[in-house]
Amino acid sequence: MSKFTCIFLIMIFSSSITQAKDTCTTIQEGILLKSDGTLIETGYDEWGYNYQAHNFNGMYCDAFRDDSWCQPWKYDELVMKWNDAWLSNKDCDGDGQLDRHYGFDSYIGSGAWLTNHQKGFYIDGATGETCKWSYFVKIIAAPADAVLFDGIWFSNSGTAIGPVIWNQFAIIEEIDNDPCAGFHGHRYVSPYRIGF
Repeated sequence: MSKFTCIFLIMIFSSSITQAKDTCTTIQEGILLKSDGTLIETGYDEWGYNYQAHNFNGMYCDAFRDDSWCQPWKYDELVMKWNDAWLSNKDCDGDGQLDRHYGFDSYIGSGAWLTNHQKGFYIDGATGETCKWSYFVKIIAAPADAVLFDGIWFSNSGTAIGPVIWNQFAIIEEIDNDPCAGFHGHRYVSPYRIGF
């Protein structure tokens, strides 16, 4: 292959990458909308979401726009982190909203992941003691070749991935610390993997 041909192919490849990037709308362009129809801006919003940075940092109910069902946990703290496959910080499919599992029909096989770290306190009814607790969970989208059996996602080789959550996902790690309730450390560690 000649030097000219190599340079020409590199230019075509670079141009196609630039065109692909140009077809996605970013948060900075100021036209993308949240699911409630309000504009997404950079930085943290009033609820605690930073869509550009793929994280949430706030109170538990704020993650759900202070919905009525979550009021018992209103004063619990929550930090969430996720990747592009879970919720992108771009719109590449042209619907005016951030992409979820872009390029896949569903989350299955997309490589999406999410972590939740919660903490709070309660008063033990029996002792009157203030009990501090924390909970951490890692969740992944089930691989494309995974099998769901009896509430557990399994790899195609038969290794347990983890308990099903939200139909398309598996819990791969749970850590629960609540001394008043007798919880200390791991409640679940996936034999499949605990990393992303």
